[in-house]
Amino acid sequence: MGISSRIGKQLAPRVTELAPGVTHSVVRQALARAIAGVGPLPGAAKAAEAQLAEQKGDVDKAITELIENHVRYAGVQGFATNLGGLVTMAALVPANISGLALLQCRLVAAIAHLRGYDLDEPRVRNAILVTVMGEDNVKHLVKKHKIPAPPMALATAPVHDAALDQVIASEVAADLVSRVTGTRLATLVGRRVPLVGGLVGMGADGYATWKIGRYADRELLRRPAR
Repeated sequence: MGISSRIGKQLAPRVTELAPGVTHSVVRQALARAIAGVGPLPGAAKAAEAQLAEQKGDVDKAITELIENHVRYAGVQGFATNLGGLVTMAALVPANISGLALLQCRLVAAIAHLRGYDLDEPRVRNAILVTVMGEDNVKHLVKKHKIPAPPMALATAPVHDAALDQVIASEVAADLVSRVTGTRLATLVGRRVPLVGGLVGMGADGYATWKIGRYADRELLRRPAR
């Protein structure tokens, strides 16, 4: 994944140029749709409550099941959007990014809901987006003072800092572009076999989603009832 990441960082500006819609606005839209629901996919809170009922009120089991479900969803969309070769890349990478952002935001939002966070609260929404970047990236960005704190601290901050909204969404967009393009290019350069690209995309997106789910589980601790 180190090679994939480096390739992705080099390619990200070019993909953004080819698909100008891959910006912070896409990330915000993905988050809004993840929370509200889109098409046949129920919103995060509804999905969380359904899973909680299925697990007879056991929050930890509900979270585990949510993670497993979203890993499967991410794997399917990763396979579908990583088929084809370099010719289809400019068309499919934005779709892969949008789909992955939607699923990972939905997973983190569902976990946040089960832990007592208000998904309509802007501080919580920023925390969800930061969580989607993963623990290592969050630590790096906090160390570099690009974001002020890890997810739980953002979610429970005394006040909402509106200046952070675009900064956080832009960092998430850049991270998603880097991850998705890096995985795709590393596969195509190394194998040049379309079906292999789909399988690697499935594995990479599924694994990334699992890591983000586990990070959200550890980071977003139960919020005391007011």
